[in-house]
Amino acid sequence: MPKQPVFIHSSLMEQLVQEARISKRQRMNYNFHQLEDAANRMLNAIEPESYIQPHRHVEPPRDEAFLVLRGRGAILLFNDDGVVKHGFLLDSASENLGLDIPAGWYHTIVSLERGSVFYEVKAGPYEPTKAKEFATWAPPENALEAPAYLEKLKKMASRFY
Repeated sequence: MPKQPVFIHSSLMEQLVQEARISKRQRMNYNFHQLEDAANRMLNAIEPESYIQPHRHVEPPRDEAFLVLRGRGAILLFNDDGVVKHGFLLDSASENLGLDIPAGWYHTIVSLERGSVFYEVKAGPYEPTKAKEFATWAPPENALEAPAYLEKLKKMASRFY
């Protein structure tokens, strides 16, 4: 029997936002895929206090796409030394609705509005040891320096909107 369709509606997004707000990481995924599927598809509710360490997908190379469904966020792309090369504002109230990121770019997404929800897609299957290569020039998610670095990312993002 095929999988059942899942309707993406405002009440699903609101439920996910509420879960993100009580999560220690201030974000929450709703996966449409199974880990072994060829495509990973998910909703990602991200609050402005959530820090996502810059990372890239190189082994195997995987492109990644983000669409904003609700709220605002900025995607920053970095060179190998941690210098921001591109920044893109995603805003559900504007014409800037998504970004497709080719494999190999270090990137992060910064939520700029409470209640923001993004649709994310990348090739699968999900393999935890190969999923991401984290940037060594950025603090890990739980590091003491992470909140200050998140504020720096938000300031960098503001140059692009």
